[in-house]
Amino acid sequence: MINYFREIFSGLWSLFVGMKVTFIEAFSPKVTVHYPYETLKMCDAYRGHIELIENEEGEPNCVCCMSCVRACPSGCISLTGEKPEGGKKKVLTSYHLDFTRCSLCSACVEACNFNAIEHSKEYNLASRNKEDFHFDLLARLRERNQ
Repeated sequence: MINYFREIFSGLWSLFVGMKVTFIEAFSPKVTVHYPYETLKMCDAYRGHIELIENEEGEPNCVCCMSCVRACPSGCISLTGEKPEGGKKKVLTSYHLDFTRCSLCSACVEACNFNAIEHSKEYNLASRNKEDFHFDLLARLRERNQ
């Protein structure tokens, strides 16, 4: 009989403790962000997909040395470049990133000696199509400059 009342008292006690927590949380300030109308500022350490960095003329800093391609353990970067007639260095013609395979390890950014790529702060990437995550970074750079 004593066990019976002890269990009832224990159940009521846990109920009152839970109601106390609920009551305190009901009147505390809310931290909800109403996405997409409000967004959070991303911290400096956030790493999104890579993007090309431009020089003063608006052209990419990339000299097609392929160090980022060799450094990438996922094999998600492909680029091509060609040397124009009478030119001294190669010119970037395409830079493709398969973000579905990228592990965001930052090996490509660290391997680049020409400050040509960096991680973006873009985090609003959502899609049901795999092809939406195949980026032409050279085209994205040109769109940003327009």
